[in-house]
Parts: sequence; structure tokens; C-alpha cells
Amino acid sequence: MYTVSCGMILRPLFRSLIASNYRRFSTTPAPAADYTHVVVGAGAVGLAIARKLAEKDGTSTLLIERHGSVGTETSSRNSEVIHAGIYYGPTSLKTELCLQGKRMLYDLCEKQRIPFLKCKKWILAQDSQQHEQLNKIHKFAESIGVPTHFLSLAEAHHREPDVHAANAVLESPTTGIIDSHSYMAYLESDFQSKGGDLAFHTKVDAIDILNQGYQIHTTSPSGDTAKITTETLINSAGLAAVPLSNSILPPERHMKPYYAKGSYYSYSRGHPRPKTLIYPAPTTGAAGLGTHLTMDMTGAIRFGPDVEWVDDPNDLSVNEERLSAALDEIQTYLPSIDREKVMLDYAGIRPKLGKGSAVASGKGDGFSDFYIKKEDGFEGFINLLGIESPGLTSSLAIADKVDALLYQ
Repeated sequence: MYTVSCGMILRPLFRSLIASNYRRFSTTPAPAADYTHVVVGAGAVGLAIARKLAEKDGTSTLLIERHGSVGTETSSRNSEVIHAGIYYGPTSLKTELCLQGKRMLYDLCEKQRIPFLKCKKWILAQDSQQHEQLNKIHKFAESIGVPTHFLSLAEAHHREPDVHAANAVLESPTTGIIDSHSYMAYLESDFQSKGGDLAFHTKVDAIDILNQGYQIHTTSPSGDTAKITTETLINSAGLAAVPLSNSILPPERHMKPYYAKGSYYSYSRGHPRPKTLIYPAPTTGAAGLGTHLTMDMTGAIRFGPDVEWVDDPNDLSVNEERLSAALDEIQTYLPSIDREKVMLDYAGIRPKLGKGSAVASGKGDGFSDFYIKKEDGFEGFINLLGIESPGLTSSLAIADKVDALLYQ
């Protein structure tokens, strides 16, 4: 097990070739690939996949990350919610993997003492039309075995007196929050304890398709280049996943990436401070779930994300022009909020495969599912595209699915 922060790394087989502290891959042809598995992208999903594959006896796994640490993009710039799985329709991968992943994630957190809290979630209806949306969510949740129940408005007011719900409150008791940084730190450590190699500051420039496997061309920040060969290639590159896929697959199988930036807002006052996650009723066709209230493990509340379509996946600036509209939405369910104490905090970008609805309604809403496939005609190439919410919740289940695609 090794970690390198300057770019390249070697399997134990090649460590005798090291002439300095900078580890290089062999650039001459070898009878066997450098690695059995190479995973591109060390977010929560890539970490979970690499950890799972590193358990295989007689194999070797390399995790490549272009940044200097794990989870610096979508995985660390989100709401850190463990989702119940009630928005994504009866047959989607998002539903299947969220339900499985939720159970696995809670179990892992308990066993490994990763900070989490089953704080529950309320979905609020302010009118009869939104109430009907909540009824549909409740019926769907029943159909897939996920508990939800309506609270009386009196009980809701007693439990959260600062939260306003004019018509109905639907509670999801299996929704929670997780310290995503502690979770990813555990995955990183466990991956390495299983013999996995991790290469930071390593940018993938190109992929060559070999007779057996793939050759990956990489560059370090100093401009040093290397070639890595692998029997299997797992594209878990998040915001860069679609461009990487398009560099390998023929043009007729190319996809277009969409980038949904979401701004988050902090709150500097101690009151109001609900202890439950608060979500507005979802809007039909909307690409997000509304500007909702979440919290971190200290109980500090935050709001977001909204949806702003951007062309640059590196544009992480928080758009101040969107604050007023966000405050208006927040005040529909938290009217006593001090608008002057809501501050710009951070932004995250979700990799999407379209601009359709975040909620599956089955009515041509443009809902986009996870794309997780073993690509036909490209032996050993697993593609993960559009891994947005509920990707964090689903990460362990996604790892099991990738393992099954490769080995079952």
C-alpha cells in the first residue's frame, strides 16, 4: 500500500525500478498489465469501488485522483444527507442502489463509528396541490417498503415550533446525515489497508485500447508523464466522467454532460435551529428538490442547494444574485429566519445526463437514472455516468454492483 502526492505510483512488482522518491510506472511493454483494476476518480463512489475491488485475492487495484486529496468535488460539496430513496421511481437504479446503500451505510457507520445521525426529514405542503404531491410520495414509499407517515399539524408545531407547514407534513424516519469527510477518510484508509494504491495529482490525458486491457496516459502537475496498463478500467470520474467516456467510446455512443451548480447558505444565528431536515414539496419537472434545510453534525443549519446550469464544471463561485430568491423560498417554511444572517457559504456541482426532473413521475419528466454499465465491445470497461444524488447514500451498493458486473 502506497500513497503518492506528486503524481505516479508503482505496484510492488515494479518497486525495484524506483530510483528516487518519485515512483514511476514502467514505460516499456510488459507481459502483464501493471494493475488488475484502475479506478479513475477518488470521490465517495470511486473510493467505495476501489475498496471493494481491493478485497479480491490475487489482484491489484490503483485509484487515480487528479486532485491532492479524496472527495474534493461533488462528494464534499453536498448536503451530506443519507437519503431514504423515495423520489426515484419503482424501477430505477437510483431507487435500488439507494435502498441497498442506505442500509449498508448505516451499518458501516455504526460498526466503524463514523459520525452520523438519523435526524429524520420532513417534506412540507403549503397548499392542497403540494399535499397531493406528498400523498404520491407516501404511496410510493409504501410500495417499496420505505416507512413514511403524516404528522398532524399540531404535532409538527409542537416538535418544531419555528417550522411553518400550512397543509401537511410527511415524515421520513430513515433519512439522516453523515460526516462525509470522515466516511471518505475511512474508505481511503481501508482501501490502503487492503493493499490498494492511490495516486494523487494524477491527471488522465488519454486512454489507449489494447488487445487485452487499457493503457492510461497520465500527467503530474510538474509535467511528468507516465503510462499505466490495466486489465479493467472503471470510470468513476464524476464531473469528468462523460468527457472520459467520450474519449474511449465511438462518436455514436457519446453523451453530453450537464452541470447543475447548487449554492449553499449558512446561518449565523442560534435561532431558529430546527433539529429535523426540512424539505419543501418537490416541484414537478424541477432538476432539484428545492432549497431545503439541512444541518451538520454540530447541529448548525444550512440551506441549499438551488439549481443553476453552468458550462464550466470548475465554476464553484457562490452566486450572490441567487440569495434573494433562496431566502424567499426558505421563508415559506421558516418564516422567523433573520434574512440578514443568511450568508453565502459554498457551491457544489452535480454531474447530470440531462436537465430533467430530480423526481421520477413517469410522465415524460426527463428523469435521468444512474448510468452504470459494462460497455459492450470494450471488455473490462465499466462506465459510471450521472452519479449525482443519491450517489453518496448509494456508494457502497454501487461498489457491489461494479464488482458484480466484473466478476459475476
